[in-house]
Amino acid sequence: MPGPAVPVALSTASVWPLRAQHAFELAAELGFDGVEVMVWVDPDSQNVDALRKHSLDTGVPVLSLHSPSLLITQRVWSPDPEVRLRRSVEAALELEAKTVVVHPPFRWQRRYGDRFADLVAELEEKSGVAVAVENMFKVRPPGGRRNARVSAFRPSIDPTEVGYANYTLDLSHTAAAGMDALALADRMGDGLAHVHLADGTGVPKDEHLVPGRGDQPCAELLERLVERDYQGTVVLEVNTRAARYPAHRVADLAEALLFTRLHLGQ
Repeated sequence: MPGPAVPVALSTASVWPLRAQHAFELAAELGFDGVEVMVWVDPDSQNVDALRKHSLDTGVPVLSLHSPSLLITQRVWSPDPEVRLRRSVEAALELEAKTVVVHPPFRWQRRYGDRFADLVAELEEKSGVAVAVENMFKVRPPGGRRNARVSAFRPSIDPTEVGYANYTLDLSHTAAAGMDALALADRMGDGLAHVHLADGTGVPKDEHLVPGRGDQPCAELLERLVERDYQGTVVLEVNTRAARYPAHRVADLAEALLFTRLHLGQ
């Protein structure tokens, strides 16, 4: 007998620059199973009461939160990255979300980096929330040569080099990093708790294309998830900022959802 259907969620980042409320409304309209809240500069994304209201108004649950880990969110909630991660877990508990996505520490976050692995384990043990550490990619250093790339993350862009209980696999990041997404999924093993589904062409930047429009093994990964009785969530985290009209954004997200459900056997 096949296991329960893998939930498919919409990241609020997929409607940027629109606010989180629009993601809830689109998720309800298109038939997603829930949303992942990217906590960032959108005030609604930082407000648990507002998110709860959007969820109740649309009937769309919050399945996961993305902790404010980006460079542009270094002062959201607190300038202290440990405080931001703790608040993310607290928000997840309040919203009954099972997963918090977090990036590895930046290299310059020395104190945070020194205790990051212990902090993640502590939060998971106390809360029951999976703190799923995400794979990243190298970037071009300021003033560096055109093809020069360095990791801004400690100890590297591959969280399996440290070893955590739970991981997030992001296929736009594997494309930008030139990593084998399926091999990384195998290294994550049973710790693969969360998937950010998007595509990329292999250029060294974070494209977040609609699945099927790049060169990542999106379909094969989804089919493997079903085979391994995957217990996590697949989150569509695609870039629709170039949509000239609302209908274009809706069409892209509908295509992404159809692709995902098709290859999950739904």
